[in-house]
Amino acid sequence: MSGARAVREPTAVSADGTRIHTEVHGPDGAPAVVLSHGWTCSARFWDAQIGALSADHRVVVYDQRGHGRTPAADLRGYTTDLLADDLEAVLAAALAPGERAVLAGHSMGGMTMMAAAGRPGFREHAAAVLLCSTGSSRLIAESTVLPLRPGRLRTRLTGAVLGARAPLGPVTPASKRILKYATMGPGSAPDRVAACARIVHACPRAARVAWSRVLAGLDLDAGVRELTVPTTVVAGTADRLTPVAHARALAAALPHCTGLTELTGIGHMTPVEAPEAVGALLRELAAAHVPVEPAARVDKEKAV
Repeated sequence: MSGARAVREPTAVSADGTRIHTEVHGPDGAPAVVLSHGWTCSARFWDAQIGALSADHRVVVYDQRGHGRTPAADLRGYTTDLLADDLEAVLAAALAPGERAVLAGHSMGGMTMMAAAGRPGFREHAAAVLLCSTGSSRLIAESTVLPLRPGRLRTRLTGAVLGARAPLGPVTPASKRILKYATMGPGSAPDRVAACARIVHACPRAARVAWSRVLAGLDLDAGVRELTVPTTVVAGTADRLTPVAHARALAAALPHCTGLTELTGIGHMTPVEAPEAVGALLRELAAAHVPVEPAARVDKEKAV
């Protein structure tokens, strides 16, 4: 296998003409893993997985619409169809025709997989899927961010909090405490809390608010049934944004669920909070479902 190269940025152009910021890490010809981040995050959310996998995998990451270095939506606005359009563009740009890869999504990234499941580009390239800390519907109603009894009041207040237009402002000790409570497990290391805070606070307010409205009305249950490739689900038992009940419902509804991993004490930010566990699941899926190119196989055998 050829040595690892510097990051490449293939030109991924979505259906509306927008360029989707895309990065490819790792050696050409290696098994490919495509990672899709969640609401208010960016490609940097996957830095631990890039570091762990890119020596012997090709790791593709991209910024979702309105996040990081990808421009905002046009006048047609933010929709789950836009998530699917953008993913198809990334797959077409980063992978060879017919090449299959593990596709993984965290939170809104997992919803991207559900939204795209019936698309030709997805079916051409998806060998297996990893769904991290995500759900297909009833996100606001099931959220336990606010310590209230389930019901209309909690749902209404949760929607107001998650969709608030107020700027997040700079990262401070207080803002890190709030973010940790809402999105991470109680035992999360301070450096990982700080890393998540930097990423989330960098999200443009307009995109954060617009996507919160899409997520509030989300219904991708039909997309779950179209995820016919081998699919593994992982979730934290301390997740308040998408409680573990969502993961269990996904595992029960998926046509080809290959496993449900519940990470004790971990919150919503599983790839950052439990990078080793998420990385291991990605490796397992790639080893089981992504064919190694002949040239890469020969080079790998020589290196042994």
